[in-house]
Amino acid sequence: MTAREVRTPLGPARVHCTGPAAGVAGTLVLGHGAGGGVDSADLRAVAAAGAAARWRVLLVEQPWRVAGRRIAPAPPRLDEAWTAVLVEVRDLLGGPLVLGGRSAGARVACRTAAAQGAAGVLALAFPLHPPGRPEKSRAAELHGVDVPLVVVQGQTDAFGRPAEVEAALAGHAGTVRPVPGDHGLRKDPAAVATAAVSWLGRL
Repeated sequence: MTAREVRTPLGPARVHCTGPAAGVAGTLVLGHGAGGGVDSADLRAVAAAGAAARWRVLLVEQPWRVAGRRIAPAPPRLDEAWTAVLVEVRDLLGGPLVLGGRSAGARVACRTAAAQGAAGVLALAFPLHPPGRPEKSRAAELHGVDVPLVVVQGQTDAFGRPAEVEAALAGHAGTVRPVPGDHGLRKDPAAVATAAVSWLGRL
């Protein structure tokens, strides 16, 4: 895996690239969550499995993480930096473009998919609502995705269990793949990777 620093209006971001140099099936760009970086077990497992399936995988480390800050900026600023990164790495994109990420990164991917011409969205541990606050639903971000969407969700996720996400998607395009574990998706990263790559293979 190689790393490349890119400029954004919020400061430098870092992009970690893995996968084939040529003959790619597509490009998968993944963002991290608000509580961690690109080293989370689920992102690493998906990146490795995607690369093995001949996808070029870009793990995007947002500027606030690169700068060593602990608190993520507001969603519009996350989207701004993410969009700037995608502009800077156009030379790395090949084949269908799939945007995704875990938790806050999944939300960014959903909000920006249409503007970036994405062919699909891979949402890991989508935070449908704050724990214990189902009335604070973020379902509108899922509903805004008009390309194939898959949500890989932990069976005990306090931010929305798989059945809640399925209910939120009723009448909208998108599928939910339940996997063992909670919001961290640390219990079975291999199951997360299998769910993600099997969906990519059918995209």
